[in-house]
Amino acid sequence: MITIRNPRMGLLLIGSPRFKCLGEGTAHKTYEVRKTAEEQMILDNFREIGDVITPGIVYERQDVEKAVDLFFQEKVDCVAAVYLSWAEDFAWIRFLRDMPTVPIFFTSIVRERIDISDTNDEDEFVEFLSAGSLVGVQEASGDFRRFDRPMCKTFIGTIEQVKEELCSFAKAAMCRSQLRRSSVGLLASYNEAMWATYVDPYNLFMKAGPELHFLSVAELLDEIEMISGETLSSVTRRLKDQFQFYPNVDERKFEASVRASMALENLSEKYQLDLTVLNDIDPVLLRKVGLRPGFCPTRKESALTVVPEGDLGGGLAVYILRLISGKRANFIEPFYIINQRNCFAAGHAGPNDYTECPENVIIARDERFAKTNYKYAGAPFAWYVFPKGEKTMVHMSEKDGVFKMVCTVVEALPTRHYMASYSHGEFRHKTLSPQELFGRLVNIGVTQHYGIVEGDWTKELENLAYFMGFEFYKI
Repeated sequence: MITIRNPRMGLLLIGSPRFKCLGEGTAHKTYEVRKTAEEQMILDNFREIGDVITPGIVYERQDVEKAVDLFFQEKVDCVAAVYLSWAEDFAWIRFLRDMPTVPIFFTSIVRERIDISDTNDEDEFVEFLSAGSLVGVQEASGDFRRFDRPMCKTFIGTIEQVKEELCSFAKAAMCRSQLRRSSVGLLASYNEAMWATYVDPYNLFMKAGPELHFLSVAELLDEIEMISGETLSSVTRRLKDQFQFYPNVDERKFEASVRASMALENLSEKYQLDLTVLNDIDPVLLRKVGLRPGFCPTRKESALTVVPEGDLGGGLAVYILRLISGKRANFIEPFYIINQRNCFAAGHAGPNDYTECPENVIIARDERFAKTNYKYAGAPFAWYVFPKGEKTMVHMSEKDGVFKMVCTVVEALPTRHYMASYSHGEFRHKTLSPQELFGRLVNIGVTQHYGIVEGDWTKELENLAYFMGFEFYKI
């Protein structure tokens, strides 16, 4: 199973071998000494973004061969390539030819200050050569375009500007790597009531990355039987101690819901899944299990993402937000526009991660199913109000074999618990009315499902869509 982690970046620093020994005996020493100090400055800054893999400054052909081997062995998510001055391009073109396909961030770092007044002075002349990264990046840009590798980006800026841009690039590259190593489970089938949510499993693997496993209700029932009474009691006690517990909750049905949630997690672990897409309104599930599991995750440390309604695209949106942000993400569908307050209400019934803000959780009866004849009718769930603040909202679906990603940023407003059976909240776009926002979404063509997560991650999503060949829209 995938572990949430920092980006792993290769760092390719290119210097000129013919300049290495210039400046010996000067106040600021040789070109090589100056470049080594610059290397350390870059490393210190880039390590604030993630893990940096570097072979040291590349001067000769052997250096670039070593760099390519190192980056491949360490499975870097991306490579940041920096010309430290003008340099011969034999190392660079070998890198472009031989490096396996990986996102490349090609940049020139602008110094905050340059003081060169008289290059007749050897110390200043070497500094003039040392400061010439603009020359190098221009020369190398021609090679960059001639090789025309995919997933490449160019950027020129100060170290702070480069760091900000690289951070978004590297997070997206990390997400791409993680998606290609992820596994998704569908239990037990697509949602027959919502054909618009169907996704081609082959395209899921080929174009988005994860492999897909099909789970059965029979397997879930077996896992439910294997949960011991002692283990169940430990979890139910912790949940009751941690969250408000409504008095009309049936204890027997509470235990059944927790047991089924634990079983779903155990089954997912057996298949080594990172995302489980549960068709929680599947009639076989409701008849055989008697409820829809309402407490995933039962362990805060669990990295598993669980989403409802058999929607692989919706699950992918939530999972991508989880990978990019490192935060817990939620699954919503917008319900209606609250015209008088210029906002909209959204949420979802069924499993939803409730662990990001425990004070917003009530253990409550599932009123939607309370009057049915299912075995555990009204079995409780973690009734969650999404915490207030800025949220990235993302939709994903498939059209003509291409994945579509639509994203925007909304504000989650302070909301009380009022929508029985649904984890929910009220939301407002910063500049658009709800009518304008949903007018644009409907014009693009979406389904009703979205992922949300705290913060603005639209730049990372745009980079990811570029890497993956997704059709991308930002509203």
